[in-house]
Amino acid sequence: MRPDFAEGAAGSASPTDRSDRPVTALRLVRPGEVRLSQEAMPEPRAGEVLIRVTAVGLCGSDMHWFSEGSIGDALLTQPLVLGHEFAGRIESGPRAGERVAVDPAVSCGHCDMCFAGAPNLCRSVIFAGHGSTDGALRTYLAWPERCLVTLPDNVTDAEGPLLEPLGVALHAADLGKLGPGQAAGVFGCGPIGLLLIQALRAQGAGPIFATERLAHRVEAARAAGATDAIQTPPDGRERQLIVERTGGRGVDVAFETGGNDDAVGTAIATVRPGGRVVLVGIPSDERTSFNASSARRKGLTISMCRRMLPGDLVHAADLAAAGAVKLGPLISHRFPIADGAEAFATLAARRGLKVIVEP
Repeated sequence: MRPDFAEGAAGSASPTDRSDRPVTALRLVRPGEVRLSQEAMPEPRAGEVLIRVTAVGLCGSDMHWFSEGSIGDALLTQPLVLGHEFAGRIESGPRAGERVAVDPAVSCGHCDMCFAGAPNLCRSVIFAGHGSTDGALRTYLAWPERCLVTLPDNVTDAEGPLLEPLGVALHAADLGKLGPGQAAGVFGCGPIGLLLIQALRAQGAGPIFATERLAHRVEAARAAGATDAIQTPPDGRERQLIVERTGGRGVDVAFETGGNDDAVGTAIATVRPGGRVVLVGIPSDERTSFNASSARRKGLTISMCRRMLPGDLVHAADLAAAGAVKLGPLISHRFPIADGAEAFATLAARRGLKVIVEP
């Protein structure tokens, strides 16, 4: 059942009078509806700093929240501020004035997963714009200083939010264990797929094959560095084409970044025996299925990509600073926070690439 809320329902921040240093926030109040509100300025707790949010990228997971009121088994139970890809300027503490990109995941630091070096699997993780934790679609928020990475001078405020999905792409690439000169497939060319193509190219992979249903994203995949980008035909012939173009061998590693079973099927059909498949996309119906016999006969290793590791955001900033990954070309739309409803409509229609909201 989809959640619904009464008019004027309060979220995790309290509404306040405009004279009391108000924060403008964009809250998801029910599936398909976001609403502006004026709320109290957040007070940083120990270890936190106040951040003036400059730009927020809308992600596929935000689209799930907006369209369905849920993502996986997490349900919308109160009006929620979405937004986990964001950049801003520190407003308090010794780093005041510094432009930063933000890791939206706050791990506990003391569970078994954190101790094992996998804080992305933390059992008590807090994540911006998820569950009961408000995200960045507001003018100010308080966030742990340890989660902030300095923006390179050559990365604009609007480009800053793209460092988080680039970090996810880098984590996916690490899971693929692709060696220099090995063939890769990227199936689904939304922003993470496009960033993954660039990351793989920067690591020396090649050739890189890409498939995508939308024509404008196929062109973007070519611009990102895909050796061969194919618009997915209705008959599934792209699978045969990729195998043929690898001399019948198949790709060494296949990355599913489309969030649907067709992309998973293409990954399994085109990867070589003994190869690796990395599942990155989030399916809308909380279920992924594939032809088990094909995967079993090939002896495939299938990995699931869960967000990123802390060092990936630093690596992303370094790649952007060096010009090895271009972020600006992925930004197709920019909206002020007052036009948040239009921003989400654009996201849901998949009319562009990356939608940026600038509070």
